[in-house]
Amino acid sequence: MQVTGGCGPFQADEIYLGDARDLLAGVPDCSVDLVVTDPPFAIDFRPQRNNYHRTGSRVVEGYREIAAEDYLAFTREWMGQAFRLLRPAGSLYVFSGWNRLRDVLQALDETGFSTVNHLIWKYQFGVFTKKRYVTSHYHILFAAKDPKRYFFQKAEHYPEDVWVINREYWTGKRKTPTKLPLALVKKILSFSSRPGDLVLDPFLGSGTVAVGAKAMGRHYLGFEIVPEYLDLARERVETTEQGSAEEGN
Repeated sequence: MQVTGGCGPFQADEIYLGDARDLLAGVPDCSVDLVVTDPPFAIDFRPQRNNYHRTGSRVVEGYREIAAEDYLAFTREWMGQAFRLLRPAGSLYVFSGWNRLRDVLQALDETGFSTVNHLIWKYQFGVFTKKRYVTSHYHILFAAKDPKRYFFQKAEHYPEDVWVINREYWTGKRKTPTKLPLALVKKILSFSSRPGDLVLDPFLGSGTVAVGAKAMGRHYLGFEIVPEYLDLARERVETTEQGSAEEGN
């Protein structure tokens, strides 16, 4: 399965090094079924802070942040490309913190998406605080290219919009500072994709979206700007069996 485009071609079931804003231009119109991504949040993130109780030597360095004043333009740029490359029945899941949520919502509207649901992912811990409430959730915006045509299947009888899914502990393993639980990605894929669909993550990080797609019999395409993250993602994808529904060891 090949994905061709202006700066391509890209091969499905591959992940590529580079800035998503540049690489997305090479993905053809109406060629992707689902976009699932966790972009930078513009929060001046410090991945090895002591209050995360992490062993610094195991955290892969290189996290790229976006300045707050540039975040709306950044989001509008990549979302515009995502809208173009999605098939008519395609959809987008984008993660956001609370601080730049207004930029994400504005960019969705300005680039043509129709927001279907505003999901909340509740996890089991946040960074300790003294003068405000501890943040222990992320926002997930589920949006459709065409509100009358998007694909959605009820993978659960009563699917609520608050998901309680614990973060994963990778004791003794190399990790990126921010990573999605595989169970969370699989939940999204089960509702909004079918076997054989092409799933794109333009901000791949540690590769969980590609891992989940491969394990569930979907095709994947991913972009990542940090070489060290891409190496880790490739290791994870290579140890995942196609259609296994489980991550490789």
